Amino acid sequence: MGKELVVNRKATYDYEILETFEAGIVLLGSEIKSLKDHGGALRDAWVDVRVPEVFLINASIAPYSHGGVFNHEEKRQRKLLLHKREIEALRKGTQQKGLSIIPLSIFLNKKGFAKIRIAIARGKKAYDKRAAIKEKEHKKAILRSLDN
Repeated sequence: MGKELVVNRKATYDYEILETFEAGIVLLGSEIKSLKDHGGALRDAWVDVRVPEVFLINASIAPYSHGGVFNHEEKRQRKLLLHKREIEALRKGTQQKGLSIIPLSIFLNKKGFAKIRIAIARGKKAYDKRAAIKEKEHKKAILRSLDN
């Protein structure tokens, strides 16, 4: 994995990640320049499977500061590039009750192409979140006691 441009930090807090995929993402020139300037957010975004295509919906990529009249729409639908078997796995994942597809991060690979990491995930309940926080605090306390 290369340089991360945008990360969905709430994803692991709100969802239990079951399976991850790496996909190409179709971007305009002003979008990639804006992402390199750290102008994006995946907080309320989701992935929609419309066989034979997959789209990233509601992801925010800020308009490029030097884009002028050639700038892009901030929350447009962006096509994701996946293999047929991956699209089929995503489609089957969305048909199961309680599962959804969420974006985790957008990054540049070693060749400089923008990629997106997406996941099939199950939403956490409030008590699951409390248990995760308690477990994390417990691990921190153990590390602190080992350091001293």
